[in-house]
Amino acid sequence: MAGLKQVQRQTGVALWRQIADRIREAISSGTYDETGMVPPETVLALQFGVNRHTVRSALAALAQEGIVRAVQGRGTLIERKERLNFPITRRTRFTAGIGDQAREMRGLLLDEAKEEASAEIARWLGLKPGEQVIRLETLRQADKRPVSRATSWFPAERFAGIGAAYRTGESITKAFAELGLPDYVRATTEVTAAHAGAADMADLELTPGAILLITKAMNTDLEGFPVQYSISRFAADRVQFTIEN
Repeated sequence: MAGLKQVQRQTGVALWRQIADRIREAISSGTYDETGMVPPETVLALQFGVNRHTVRSALAALAQEGIVRAVQGRGTLIERKERLNFPITRRTRFTAGIGDQAREMRGLLLDEAKEEASAEIARWLGLKPGEQVIRLETLRQADKRPVSRATSWFPAERFAGIGAAYRTGESITKAFAELGLPDYVRATTEVTAAHAGAADMADLELTPGAILLITKAMNTDLEGFPVQYSISRFAADRVQFTIEN
């Protein structure tokens, strides 16, 4: 099928994963809309220059995500073509935003640290440079597929224990509630795009050249005091943003 990017060998990214990404991109762009089916394994193997076992592994991964489904005697049927729609609102919440677009959602805590606020972090959180903040590194998944990777900072004095609370509830909203903040609102969101670096390619299971949608966001309590500053990286082929008033 013309127009699909070729896989790259010796990149550190498994060939089956690269092929899965290429097929996912093709489905998202409507390449297979005329048939509603992914091409046969033999065709894909020839196209990508790999054996059928590698193609089969890629299709199995896509089936686990719910994107395709093997149909006896017919081939591989496309189940889901659209990106996850992620609304950005006054009360932006990952779980509520994705809603019924995914069967299962997870929030994984990758790292936690207490550190001094840089001038930039202090500016966003209304602190003085050098004041203590808690940094969380998190990964959000939808149907076992990595969707976003975030770095978030919180005022340490107010949110001591937020790492443990997040690990338990797998949600910033639940962690805030456990620490006495039942509601909060989005004050600012900045959106940019960039190529994924090595760390994000690994965490989000992306291939070289993948594009990220990057948000810089600040949340406040209902009195306007900053409670969280986050830089989140989303796989651009898996989500789209909707700005809602």
